[in-house]
Amino acid sequence: MAENREIIHLDDIKQLVDTFYTRVRADELLGPVFEGRIQDNWARHLDIMYRFWQTVLLGELTYQGSPGFKHITLPVGEEHFERWLQIFYQTIDELFTGEKAVEAKWRAERMAEMFHSKIEYYKQNKSRSIL
Repeated sequence: MAENREIIHLDDIKQLVDTFYTRVRADELLGPVFEGRIQDNWARHLDIMYRFWQTVLLGELTYQGSPGFKHITLPVGEEHFERWLQIFYQTIDELFTGEKAVEAKWRAERMAEMFHSKIEYYKQNKSRSIL
C-alpha cells in the first residue's frame, strides 16, 4: 500500500475529489440523492469541486460561487451529513496526511454543519429567504 502524502498540488485535490465522489455515488444512502440532483452533469460538478477545494486548501483562487443556495432544497437530514463526513474522513485518512488533510476534515465539518442548518431552516421556513 502506498504511503499517505500531503495535499499540495491540484492533482492531490483531484484524487481526493474523484475518490470521494466515486464512493458517494456507490453509497446506498447518498448515491440516490447525488444522482437525483447531478444526473448526467458529473463532469461539471467534479470540475466545480476541484476548483472549490483548490481554493480552500491550496489558496489558489479558482472557485467563485455560492454553494448554499444549491443545497438548501436537497432532501437530506442529519444522517446524510453524518455519512457524507464518514466517507470524506475515510477518503482523507486513506490517501493523505499532514496539515492540509486535517484542515480538509475541519472544513468539511463546518460545511456539513452550515448546510444542515440552512436546509433545516429552509424546511421549517419555506416562505422566508435565508440568503
